[in-house]
Formats: sequence, C-alpha cells, structure tokens
Amino acid sequence: MSRAATRIAAMAIEHTAESLTRVIKAYDIRGIVGESVDEDFMSAVGSAFAHLLRDEGETRIAVGHDMRPSSPALSQAFADGATSQGLDVVALGLTSTDELYFASGTLGCAGAMFTASHNPAAYNGIKLCRAGASPVSTATGLADIARMVVEGVPEYGGVRGGVDKRDVLDEYAAFLRELVPVPSRRRLVVAVDAANGMAGLTVPAVLGDVDLRPLYFELDGTFPNHEANPLNPDNLKDLQKFVLDQGADIGLAFDGDADRCFVVDERGLPVSPSAISALVASRTLAEHPGATIIHNAITSRAVPEIITERGGTAVRTRVGHSYIKAHMAETGAKFGGEHSAHYYFADFFNADSGLLAALHVLAALDEQDRPLSELMAEYDRYASSGEINSEVADQEAATARVVEAFADRATSIDHLDGATVTVSENPPVWFNVRASNTEPLLRLNAEAPNQAQVDDLVREVLGIIRA
Repeated sequence: MSRAATRIAAMAIEHTAESLTRVIKAYDIRGIVGESVDEDFMSAVGSAFAHLLRDEGETRIAVGHDMRPSSPALSQAFADGATSQGLDVVALGLTSTDELYFASGTLGCAGAMFTASHNPAAYNGIKLCRAGASPVSTATGLADIARMVVEGVPEYGGVRGGVDKRDVLDEYAAFLRELVPVPSRRRLVVAVDAANGMAGLTVPAVLGDVDLRPLYFELDGTFPNHEANPLNPDNLKDLQKFVLDQGADIGLAFDGDADRCFVVDERGLPVSPSAISALVASRTLAEHPGATIIHNAITSRAVPEIITERGGTAVRTRVGHSYIKAHMAETGAKFGGEHSAHYYFADFFNADSGLLAALHVLAALDEQDRPLSELMAEYDRYASSGEINSEVADQEAATARVVEAFADRATSIDHLDGATVTVSENPPVWFNVRASNTEPLLRLNAEAPNQAQVDDLVREVLGIIRA
C-alpha cells in the first residue's frame, strides 16, 4: 500500500462523518492544527479532491499557502495526496487567496489555498476551487470529500502526477493594475496594516507606485502584533493611530490571507464595508449600465437602494463566498459585495479580491479632491451595529427565541440566511441573526436610522440570545 493510501486508511479509523462536520464546513475546511487537522488529514483531502477532479477530466491543481508556520507542511501533504491520484500540482508557494484564484482562473485549473484566513494562529485549513476559480461547497464537492476521507479514497493505478513550482505574483499584480490602474494624480498617502499576513507580500507588488506607509508587513503566522481579523474593531486600532500619525489620505487593513480589505478614512475612522460595496457598485454601474449587482443578507439597506437609484438590479443572497460566486455566475452579475468586506468581481473570475476593491476605492478618491470621509458620506446612510458575536449552546434555539419575541411587531421575517427581522421598512430598522459557517457563534447585525435606535435594538436582541 502506498504512503498516501496508508494515511487515508488511518484517517478512516480516526474520523467519523460527525467529527468531520466540525472541520469540513459549508464552503471551506478549517480546524486546529494537531487536534482536528494534520498532515495525514490533508493528504487524505488532497487525494479525495484529486479523485473527484480526475473523474471530471481535470489534470492539474494549483496549490498555494499563507505564512502560518503549519502551512508549508500541510500544503505539501495535500500535494502528496493529489499526485498519488495522478494529478499534476502547480506549487505556488506563498500566495494570498486572491492570488490563488488568479492562478486558477488564468491557468484554467483547480486550486487549493492553505489558510485559516482571519482565525488565530492555532488554526489552518483549505479553500478549494475548481478551474476558473469556481467555488467548491458542501453541495459541490466538500460532502463527497468528507465521505471519501471516512470511507477511504479508491486507489489509483496510473502514473503518479508531478509537481511544478511557479511564482505568479508579478502576473497577478499586473492583472489587477490592468483592471484598475494605480492612481497617480493626487499622490495619495496610503497607510496599510498587513497584520503580518499575506498582504505584506502582495500589497507592495500591486501598490508600489503610491506613497505607501507599511505597518506589520513582516510575514509571521503567529500574529505577534494583533490577530489578522479587521472585522474586530480592536484589530483596527493600530491602523487608525498610524493613519493619523502618517497624515495618510486612507488606511487599508487586510486579513491573514489578504482576500478581505477594510478601509479607514483620513480621520482614523472605519468606513463601513457596505459603503465600500455601494461605492464599487456605483463605479461598476457607470461602466456597465443596468448591470446586476449582488449583495448579501446583512449589507446595509443603502446598498440595494443605491444600486436601484443608479439603474442597476440588486440581487440579495446568503453570506459566504460559494453562495455569492454561484449567484454571480447564475445572474451574470458584474460585482458582489459582502458586509464582511469580501468583494467579488466578474472580471476577476467572479472571485473576491481585497486588493482589487482597494484599487477601486483609491481610484475613486484620486478622481476628485475631497477627503475620503466626504467622498464616502453619500454611501453611508444608516447607523449599524457591526457584527456582534455570541457563544450559545444551541444556535437554532436562540434564533427561534428571537424570532418569537419579535413576531407580533415585525413587518417581515425571512430565513434566507439565519433570520432577518424587519421592524420598519421606511425608514429601515432591521436586524439579522445567523450561525457562523466557520465558528461556533451566533452573529448579530442591526441597522437603523440613528445610533440610539441601533443600540436599543442590539440591547434587546442580545438580552434574548444570551438569556
């Protein structure tokens, strides 16, 4: 029996279908290294994914990894499993997630990105895609992979695949700059917090022509300065101070694998990702009049309002990259935005790219003479809570309690993604509670015309959730 087959047999003993549901999630694979994911597991996943791809006529897969200490070995184990099934591997080495999507799109092959995104250093995982950066979710392959990991992957009797090392960073940077040229009219001062993540590699390659002020650009997957999760306001504090200290026109904060980008204005204040979605949607509609634009269930109501006002068609979908990408393909949408600061582009293989979104914001800022805070004011119409997480023993029961409490006064309740409860349509007062697809949390997002209303709504909903 081959080394890979021995590993797979061992995993069939150690893992059950139930235990894998905590690792193989709705649209990625993620767990704690040494506890729920290790090299043996990744070899099994690589073999299973390659088996699926080979049955579909695919011949190679691009594999990249982030800067976490465990990533090189885990990606190598995955490649070992994939080549045991006869697939060739294009080994990209250190990449951001959107750079991996670029490789998948331009090389016309499947992809595997080793990262745990914004999770703490103890975690790692894989984001998988098919050729052209097409997403892989539970319904389109992850469930089959989980089944084969438990039952064993059929052995392949053909020739083992090979490994070809390739660096696509320069090609990726040139591709983004061709889509949205780096602005140069105002000579913007751009402060960037890479959080010791992959933006430390990709940002200089893409934004090298601006007055770049780097913060935490050293690649270090132990995250010595702060977690690479800019959705948490605490992780933006260093950038906010840095923007003021540097007199920057704008601040950009990236997560660990650099597929998400958060924005801070010249006053050191965070800009809502929904407002960024509305701005990029407006730019997209100026280039593609009447286009369809995707937004997820928790973006500000300002996003569909602005899309409609500017002649576009707004389509609402569930949270998560596999759902957004699928809707992009189904509807022919030109752009998609999520409130978590994932931004998707039809001209980037329907995939998300934090740096491409950043280029759009920089271009919009460069094209006029106002500061960023004034530019964004027209896109930021309502007050919001941001994402508030609660650890609860039973997410479904907590959601049901919330829905029941508001049943008599809600103008609408929908279950597209968790539960969205609308208290008032005009002006909009609403909130959404949904279980995380990647962590054991119940997430709350609320919006209203002013902060006092938001605070009252949050206080009431959290009182029910955490009771």
